[in-house]
Amino acid sequence: MNKIKKYVCLAIIYIFNCFPIKDNKIIFFSYYGSQYGCNPKYISEYIQKKCPPETFDIVWAFTDLRSKKYIEGVRKVKMMSFKYFYELCTSKVVITNFRTTDLFVKRKEQFYIQTWHSSLRLKQIEKDAEGSLPLQYIEMAKKDSLKCDLLLSGCRYSSDIFNRAFWYKGKVFEYGSPRNDLFFSNNLNKNEIFNNLRIPGNHKIVLYAPTFRKNNGVEAYNLEFARIINALKSRFGGDWTLLIKLHPHLISKSSKLHNSAANVIDVTTYDDIQELLAISDVLISDYSSLIFDFSITKRPCFLYIPDVSEYISNERKLYFDINQLPFITATNNKDIEMKIENFDDELYKSRLHNFLSDIGSFENGRASEYLLNEITETCFKKQRGEEYEAV
Repeated sequence: MNKIKKYVCLAIIYIFNCFPIKDNKIIFFSYYGSQYGCNPKYISEYIQKKCPPETFDIVWAFTDLRSKKYIEGVRKVKMMSFKYFYELCTSKVVITNFRTTDLFVKRKEQFYIQTWHSSLRLKQIEKDAEGSLPLQYIEMAKKDSLKCDLLLSGCRYSSDIFNRAFWYKGKVFEYGSPRNDLFFSNNLNKNEIFNNLRIPGNHKIVLYAPTFRKNNGVEAYNLEFARIINALKSRFGGDWTLLIKLHPHLISKSSKLHNSAANVIDVTTYDDIQELLAISDVLISDYSSLIFDFSITKRPCFLYIPDVSEYISNERKLYFDINQLPFITATNNKDIEMKIENFDDELYKSRLHNFLSDIGSFENGRASEYLLNEITETCFKKQRGEEYEAV
């Protein structure tokens, strides 16, 4: 953003920050408005489900409104529009899963909830990864932490990271990640997702969802999908569809990974990765935090890491020794094929149980419930002289 545009936006913010805050308004955005997903989505939908429509005025901000027409029950605004700044400046509660920029000038009466975008992570973050992060990002992150009133944590291990590395001294909310509530509920319409993605109803699903590399290269994503599908058939039986979900940075490249294999679908543009995890029988990833979300399902997870030495040396250090994780690791196609065919479910679940116990998981399917109570107690009940009852 050039300086002139930034100054114009700040002038608009200054004006709107003089307007009264609407006591029951909550504004959400996820990944800077690029999607309807992650923790903000599940908090928003829980509020809609549990509260009468007049209780909260819910606003969502998106970069592309046309693709979000299907979202019901909320008001939608275009990111960076005149109306967006009005809604942001006059909302009582601001909820997002990524760092905010200088264009969120928080008011004293506002309550800013930072959900973050992982329950636990393998890659080091924030202050722990300061040497690998751009200076501009570090400055933005420090300013964002000063605005933050509440930070969500999925496990005790994450809380330790936040307290040490997030440049944040406020309250850490240790009740799990709202997006992971889905794995404890029966609310998922699996048939609808299968129909939307044109997956045969009798197929099993393997999701390939690796994280991005610094240079946005795809050399490490050299899985031979036909061999993977055959290995899964051999070990688990049935017919399989493989879904490819790359990082949003790589949307333009994801379609090139098909290798002309049958039953392979590119779902990189699919908004909600949590829904894809929920319908998947097997996950193949690498250094992505998704592996920890998926661990809740107790289903098989394989880490395909042909570039592990290079990644740790040149990209990010890791919080865990990758060989000490409960997930099965492989460094080439022959290796992962063999690991799939020889998968030991009993041993895997035993290691998974021990790992979840060690990290002190807070996940129990009630994160959204606890957070709504916190919002009503902290923001609204006190604001209205104790007349608000927690939901």
